[in-house]
Formats: sequence, structure tokens, C-alpha cells
Amino acid sequence: MFEFKIHHKAKDSLARTGTFKTPHGVIHTPVFMPVGTKGTVKTLSQDDLKKINTEIILANTYHLYLRPGEKIIKKLGGLHKWMAWNRPILTDSGGFQVFSLAQEKGLTKDTKFKTTIKIDENGVEFKSHLDGSRHYFTPEKAMQIQHDLGADIIMAFDECAPANSSKKYFKEAMIRTHNWLIRCKKEHDRLQNTRASAPNPQALFGIIQGGIYKDLREESAKFVNGLNFPGIAIGGLSVGEGKHTMLEMIEKVTPHISKTKPIYLMGVGTPEDLLECVDRGIDMFDCVHPTRMSRHGAFFTEHGRFSIKNNRFKTDKSPLQKNCKCETCKTYSRSYLRHLISENEILGLRLITIHNLHFLLNLMRNIQKEIKENNFTKFKRNFLKKFKSKNEKI
Repeated sequence: MFEFKIHHKAKDSLARTGTFKTPHGVIHTPVFMPVGTKGTVKTLSQDDLKKINTEIILANTYHLYLRPGEKIIKKLGGLHKWMAWNRPILTDSGGFQVFSLAQEKGLTKDTKFKTTIKIDENGVEFKSHLDGSRHYFTPEKAMQIQHDLGADIIMAFDECAPANSSKKYFKEAMIRTHNWLIRCKKEHDRLQNTRASAPNPQALFGIIQGGIYKDLREESAKFVNGLNFPGIAIGGLSVGEGKHTMLEMIEKVTPHISKTKPIYLMGVGTPEDLLECVDRGIDMFDCVHPTRMSRHGAFFTEHGRFSIKNNRFKTDKSPLQKNCKCETCKTYSRSYLRHLISENEILGLRLITIHNLHFLLNLMRNIQKEIKENNFTKFKRNFLKKFKSKNEKI
């Protein structure tokens, strides 16, 4: 049911194109996956996503477990039917949210209760950020929740250690992640072999950890690759370690991952990072960045990022980007979009989100084309030179 095929390889880099077959459709790689944390990509309908040719979206295990609960979603036919989305879905394990929310120093508008965690070798006890109730995730529990949700691709339960951790703790967290990975695989296999628990086949991806230490990353890559998952993810990066370090860690692990597996870099999604990481052999990406920046009135163009709130756009009749084929750019001016954002109109958030996601998805399609035509390195160089030419700090 799950099959990854490589179609083209760049001659002067590790960039490649491929297809990953799932029960709900084929994913063309390299691919960017918009994030639908709570079962929705914020401000967009499923039709909006299809109009910009979104092939796969993410949903968040931690948030859907807390509300409305995976049992309700399963009862209503699983995520695909519940969301009315008939294309591939990936769910994370909830591990990143359990650990990252505990690391937050302040409360956000969505965080009513300070999250605290207690880690042991069996799992993690945490306090809900919604109502303060206590919960306990084990590798088995994370698999059971994701099987109930019914996504095509599911992620192993891992420990994403804080970026400022000591090497000693990074190693402890990595070993714990490896032990949990074996348990995830065992429970996933058990559930897949139980017809009532597995209405649809699901691909389980293992996750490489190890922080910012090359030897730990190499050790983790070898371990995860040896378990023969249908895909492998790289976790714990783009969390404050710096771009150079992130790229170093990627370069350290990719030689130890089977070339027949899709490689997924978790939580990365700026245009610059997408190009640099595709260059280093990454096939799959996700990030909340393009939708989050949209809600602050920021937008992508071929020349960089800009804020629609800038006063110079007040009488600007041009679209966000010339020759862009998204609904927003074909129909609306910068002046009108600036007005919507200034007045806190929901339509403004939706229209800029459409544009930003279209920009990234179109970038990925262009990357695929340039790899196929053996022109990726030149394309990357020219894109980055132009993209940084007028970039604003948002």
C-alpha cells in the first residue's frame, strides 16, 4: 500500500523527486505539508486547500486527543471523513507538544494552564494546557490514539529535548526515544494486525534525535534506519540551534538513511530552508510559519517577506505578487488587503494565507521541475539571490 519511488536525482546535489503512494492518494516529493493543528488549516476550507493543489496536510495528535477526543473522531469515521478531506493526512505523535508546551515560559491566549511534565522510562505525564487535567502518554498510547484518528502517515512517540540541553541529557533523551520507538513499532504492528483497530493501512515513521551533536545524530540515524520503517523523520531541529547547525545535522544523518525511504524534516518551512534542505536530500517538510505569518499580515513575494501593514501599501493597486496565479493575487489589491488586516477582518487572514501557502506549494512544484531538468542548483542560487534582494524584517 505504501510505496516510495525516486524518479529523478540532481547531478550535483542530493536533491531528488519522487512519489509516495498512500491509501488516500499519491504525494509528489519534495513536498511541503500545510499544518492543520486542530483538524483545520487556520482560516481555510478544504476547497481552498484543493484549489492551491495541496496534496497532504498535518493534524496534531496532542490537540485532537484533548478536544474533541480520538474516540469521537473514530466513531464519526476517522479524520478523513470528519474533516471532509479525501487526500493524505499525517499526524504527529503529540510528543513535541507535550515537551514544547512545558518549556514555554509564559501563557498564550490558548494556554490557560501552565503545562508541566514528568518523564520516566515508560512515558510522560503532563498537565493539559486547557483545563489543568493530568494525562499520561506512553508509546503504546500514542499509537492507539493515532490509529483511532486514522491518518495515512503516523509518527513514533519521541522526546524532543530542549535546544539548550546538555549533551548528557540529549543522549538520555535519544536513548529513551529509541526504546520508545521499538515499543511504537510493536504496538503499531499489533494494531495493524487487528482488523477492528486498523480500518486503513497506516505508515509509521521513526524519528531521529540527538540534538546538536554529530555523533549522537549519527548514532540515532543508524538505529532508526535499522528498524526498516517506510519513512524516516528528522526531529528536534529548527528549535533555536541556528541555520548552520541545522544543516550540519542534516548532512550528518542523511548518509545513514536508506536511499529508498522518504526523509521528512519536521517543523521546517521557510523558502530558504526548503531550498537548502532539498539540496541535502530532504523529501518532506511541514511548518506553521506560512500560516502564522499570514495572521500577522506578512506575505511572501519573489523578493522576500513584507508586511501588508506598511503604510506604502495604502494606495497600492498591485497584487501581493505580480503574475501569481492564486485567488488572492488574481482578484485583490495590496490596498484592499491592507485595509482588511488593519480592520481585523477575517477575510484578510484567509486571503493572505491562501497566497502564502500557494507561494510555498508552487515553489515545491518548481523545485520538482528544476530537479527533473537537471537545473536545481542554478534555480536555487537565482531564487535565493532575488528573494533576499528586498527582504523586510517582519
